[in-house]
Amino acid sequence: MAEEPDPERLRELEARLARAKGEPRQAAVTGKGFSQGEMAWRMVIELTTGMMIGLALGYGLDELFGTRPILMIIFVMLGFAAGIRTMLQTARQMTRQDGAGTPGVDEGD
Repeated sequence: MAEEPDPERLRELEARLARAKGEPRQAAVTGKGFSQGEMAWRMVIELTTGMMIGLALGYGLDELFGTRPILMIIFVMLGFAAGIRTMLQTARQMTRQDGAGTPGVDEGD
C-alpha cells in the first residue's frame, strides 16, 4: 500500500535541495495574479466544455432512443446556456476579487 505524501517532509526536502544547489527558495504562487488572457481562455474553455458535454449527452440519448438529431440539438443549446452562465459567474467572481463591483449589476444567481 502506498504512503500518502507528507507535505511537510516535501517542503523540507525542497529546502534542502535548494540549499544544496545554492539557489534561493522561491515560494510557489498559485491562483493569484492571473492575466486577462488567462482568464479569457478560462471562459472560452468553460463555454466549449458546456457545449461538448451537451453534444455528447444529446448524441448518446439520440443513439439510445433513435431520435437523431433532435436531442443532440436540444442538449447542445442547453450546454451553451450552461457555459454562458458559468462564464458570467466567473466574470462576477473576477469583479469581486478586484474589489471593483459594477454598480447596478445584480450579484445574485
